[in-house]
Amino acid sequence: MIQRFIELGEGYGDIYELRELMMTNRSRFMHGFAFVSKDMYGKTVLSVAAAFKPAEQGNFMPIYICREGIPENSKRLELFEEAVKELGGLPIFMDVKHSTVYADRKFYFSHLISVLRLNHYIPPMQ
Repeated sequence: MIQRFIELGEGYGDIYELRELMMTNRSRFMHGFAFVSKDMYGKTVLSVAAAFKPAEQGNFMPIYICREGIPENSKRLELFEEAVKELGGLPIFMDVKHSTVYADRKFYFSHLISVLRLNHYIPPMQ
């Protein structure tokens, strides 16, 4: 199974697109995540992500993410949390390193996938 992050943006207007993806694909929705990190100035920023079950055909599991543009205690975070709850889940908060710590964004996403697998939020590779 291919598990891949699909970056929608940095959490400004794209948070509404993520919410729409969650609502229109409610039968495939698995988990909503809020990845908490500190930027280079020590400010707490969040990335929100939604993991979906693979489509009926194919072996691709998407995890859509709005990366590091959401301040804590913001209306955008509240909208995301409400959407996850409406779909019957609770947002999963995880402290992670900021993406700028990694030499390339693909390493950041690989690390996040490993953490999600390790915590059994997404299935292992088959």
